[in-house]
Amino acid sequence: MNDQPIYQEKLSSTRTEALFVVLMLIFLGLFIWRMNVSGWQTLTWVFLFFAAFFLFYIINYRTLVITITSKMLYLKFGIFTWRIPLNNIDEVRQDDISLWRIGGAGIHFTSIGRRYRAMFNFLEYPRLVLMLKQKRGPVKDVIFSTQNPEEIQSLIKP
Repeated sequence: MNDQPIYQEKLSSTRTEALFVVLMLIFLGLFIWRMNVSGWQTLTWVFLFFAAFFLFYIINYRTLVITITSKMLYLKFGIFTWRIPLNNIDEVRQDDISLWRIGGAGIHFTSIGRRYRAMFNFLEYPRLVLMLKQKRGPVKDVIFSTQNPEEIQSLIKP
């Protein structure tokens, strides 16, 4: 980021983190139980994999950082950063798709209405949809959670 930020928001979610902690503990418990019952078998490894997977989610998806400069929007979720040039945004609007349809929290990729989406979500916050002029790979829309959708819309209005 060479440009000075004109907007920055750090977003976290205790609900989302609690979900990942519960899932990690369930799979860790299943791993320990399976290890004691049968040792190192395929299912033991599967439980260990999912416990580690959700531990990664706990660490990586703790905070979403949204930064806007005069030229770029940055979405940073742990080790993952998505950059969107502001001049590549065709439309900005609030997202009304159900979380059940998009798969919940974290980073997701899915197709909705023949448009492939990259989503940076938490469970309890509103989301904005950025429709891109030129797609990035297969991605035509970028969606992210924010506490300030109106303010961000006014800053990146195409």
